[in-house]
Amino acid sequence: MLDRLPDLALDPSQPLGSTFAALSIGRLRDAARWVWGLPYGRTSDRADPALVLAERRGTCSTKHALVASLAAEVGAEVRLIVGMYYMGMYNMDEANTPGVGPVLQQAGLAAIPEAHTFLRTARGAIDLTWPGRSPALPPMVSETEIQPGDIGAVKERLHREALTSWAEAAHLDAEVAWAVREACIAALADA
Repeated sequence: MLDRLPDLALDPSQPLGSTFAALSIGRLRDAARWVWGLPYGRTSDRADPALVLAERRGTCSTKHALVASLAAEVGAEVRLIVGMYYMGMYNMDEANTPGVGPVLQQAGLAAIPEAHTFLRTARGAIDLTWPGRSPALPPMVSETEIQPGDIGAVKERLHREALTSWAEAAHLDAEVAWAVREACIAALADA
């Protein structure tokens, strides 16, 4: 999967390039491998991808935004994508996202829709979310390209809109559905 990224040297004169140079990492693929190896978990500010470096963890949004930012420093064509699947998202359940089952069961749900952020290059999709795992991405209804600075408010807006549509169709309160989704994400960090 990492061979889908250009194998470019990082620029140590750039902010992220210098941070990776301090880690003795000098190539884009090696930096992506390092990020991929970090545990799943939210950073203290999910709108700031650089915190993945300081806090040594990240989610699909922060990990991929960091690598997309690093790629931009060296002119690599790497796009940051919010993937939309069924009803705008994929159905997150215990089978495809181990650790969320107890939360869903307590809420009386078999699954809950979830958006997913990943990278796309001319050579294909790249998912660095889970250390050492590269699951196949499910078929998508749409892909929305965002910028690394969009992983906070813009991604949340896209996600909330899609989840609200699902909740209304399922006759659920949208805020309750969002709270269940947030509890699932918190459970993943503990899994």
